[in-house]
Amino acid sequence: MPEPNHPEPAEYAALLSGVTREYVLKGETVRALRGIDLKVPRGDFVAIMGASGSGKSTLLNLLGCLDRPTAGTILLGNDDVTRLDDAALSEIRGSRIGFVFQSYNLIQQLTVIENIEVPLFYQKNVTSKSRKRCIELAKMVGLGDRLSHRPTQLSGGQQQRVAIARSLVNDPYFILADEPTGNLDSVTTLEILDLLDRLNSEGRTIILVTHEDEVGARSRRIVRLRDGQVESDKRLAEIPDLPDPPKPASRA
Repeated sequence: MPEPNHPEPAEYAALLSGVTREYVLKGETVRALRGIDLKVPRGDFVAIMGASGSGKSTLLNLLGCLDRPTAGTILLGNDDVTRLDDAALSEIRGSRIGFVFQSYNLIQQLTVIENIEVPLFYQKNVTSKSRKRCIELAKMVGLGDRLSHRPTQLSGGQQQRVAIARSLVNDPYFILADEPTGNLDSVTTLEILDLLDRLNSEGRTIILVTHEDEVGARSRRIVRLRDGQVESDKRLAEIPDLPDPPKPASRA
């Protein structure tokens, strides 16, 4: 299978055509996605919404190269990820996609700065230069005075800020956020949304799964799923002219 390439950024961060995903459970075929067509331009901020079982998590797993479609094609930038092998998909996950989860997924034994460094550790790219970048990211999300704290010493909002900083450490082409405010109170939710707004205004493409209308309303576009299909696709705000996103972080 072909290796992923690193050309100039494509017009679309993600482009899905006729994507289906089927599972066999107890002898029955479950059609989680039923022919999804979706274009996500660079610089967009898309909220994926829908009832439980509508296909949101399945779609996010496919966009994050954590699963493969049964049929259809998925382009991430200029790569058809449906044609790549596991090693190439792992490379794309590590260098081009930033993940933010509802449960933060921090390592309890590590400090703030060490948690931010985790993706670099897996890519064997922890250097004095990368440590400086992690410190800058911690400061950017408002945790410059918490570098040596561990997750148990942080509030939920602070832990999510660590997760967002971690998602940015490899200069990804886009961020996938799965219910990033689901465990937060209303005030902290607004703070995290403000941070995501700022990242988007700086050129980051964001795809966010949420069941909260007030969270979806902060995006530029809401795509609603129903029974594995796109029920509606509503543009809330246009995408401004944005600079090219950063290239994947150097291994030097």
